[in-house]
Amino acid sequence: MSALQGILRHLCPRCRKGPIFRGWLAMYEACPCCGLQFNRGEQGYFIGAMYVSYALSIPPVLALVMILWRLGHWSVSAAVIGAFLAYLPVVPFAVRLSRVIWIYVDRTFDPH
Repeated sequence: MSALQGILRHLCPRCRKGPIFRGWLAMYEACPCCGLQFNRGEQGYFIGAMYVSYALSIPPVLALVMILWRLGHWSVSAAVIGAFLAYLPVVPFAVRLSRVIWIYVDRTFDPH
């Protein structure tokens, strides 16, 4: 399985068999299959995932703002508020995906 498939399925970056999440946003501490520690035990480990989440979220929100502003003939402030409200249901998906991407990126650059 490729890394992209593992990311989209939210699987462990080492074995690509064990799930990373045990609930909607609750994560396993380690892979149930191979035992890989997902957070490395460092305080603030997932701060990098916040940057990934930001990078994932800005393009669609900006596109929504532009669509509402230009095509919907909304004011800029109304378009920003409308795009923000329209994107809110997507936030949990972005959080999950950003954590998985962060784990994959981190394990790629520092596998041990």
